[in-house]
Amino acid sequence: MTDHSAPDTGEKRPALIPATPAGIARAAELLRAGRLVAFPTETVYGLGADATDDRAVAAIFAAKGRPQFNPLIVHVPDLAAAHSWGLFDDRAHDLATQFWPGPLTMVVPRPANSALSLLVSAGLDSIAIRVPNHPVAQAILRAAGKPIAAPSANRSGAVSPTTPHHVLESLGDRVDAIVTGGKCMVGLESTVIDLTGPEAVLLRPGAVLPDEMERLIGPVRLSAGDPMAPKSPGQLESHYAPNAAVRLNASSAEEDEAFLTFGPDRFVFGGTTRLNLSLEGDLNEAAANLFSHLRSLDQSGARRIAVMPIPEVGLGMAINDRLRRAAAPRS
Repeated sequence: MTDHSAPDTGEKRPALIPATPAGIARAAELLRAGRLVAFPTETVYGLGADATDDRAVAAIFAAKGRPQFNPLIVHVPDLAAAHSWGLFDDRAHDLATQFWPGPLTMVVPRPANSALSLLVSAGLDSIAIRVPNHPVAQAILRAAGKPIAAPSANRSGAVSPTTPHHVLESLGDRVDAIVTGGKCMVGLESTVIDLTGPEAVLLRPGAVLPDEMERLIGPVRLSAGDPMAPKSPGQLESHYAPNAAVRLNASSAEEDEAFLTFGPDRFVFGGTTRLNLSLEGDLNEAAANLFSHLRSLDQSGARRIAVMPIPEVGLGMAINDRLRRAAAPRS
């Protein structure tokens, strides 16, 4: 078995595995053997490892360069499997019934004597868990027969991957295999809600909106968050960041800036490269394009990416959350 204590810096490339029955079986075999396998979900590509294997989970942190106080999301095929790894109250059951499989992660109490690696929870007595809504992810989870920890398959803090090429570009030989399942449908990481206390708290906005959850379980408070002690992924102050600096709420771009726009083009552009998240002003289309457009603009050679305002409504909340973190000061 490969030693996962440090990334391999040799010239090997990860195996590219097609999303066929034979490929799914191979990916599951690698996961059971403690290897790292990137695979598609409806949100972004995840960097998967057996969540019960300490060395495999540690390999995720090493491959991503991820702080070990930042928890991971555990992926399972259905609610029945989730019951083995988390404690679900009535609120969690109602949300799971409505939104699973789908882009919703719930942080719930972790059972005593859980077989999950403590690294998955970053030492907390809770677990972040979800059921993905993607046929390839579902097939891999069922074939592996294990809970799979799977943060986004990119270097920590960088732009999240929505295609196999993005994974290869970001992680290279730090991952053992990539299951090639095309472009992700949603394109933004899952909504994360904390249900460990009497008050439901939104930790990370996503495609499942607060008002949708409130109709089922009552008030959901927006978290101020503690970037030094996150309860879920995506809470670090600087996150989802390209190499170029990001300037928000821009009405135009300077000569050495790339420009990320939204809605009909009604302005003069003087920068280096321009991409539009959605000419029609469709927030769903904008979310699906966000990370791939940021990557493309980052590769244009611009010193900074100027970003037009995005409406702070519906899915725009999640888009703006990612953009604010991309623009945050870097350590």
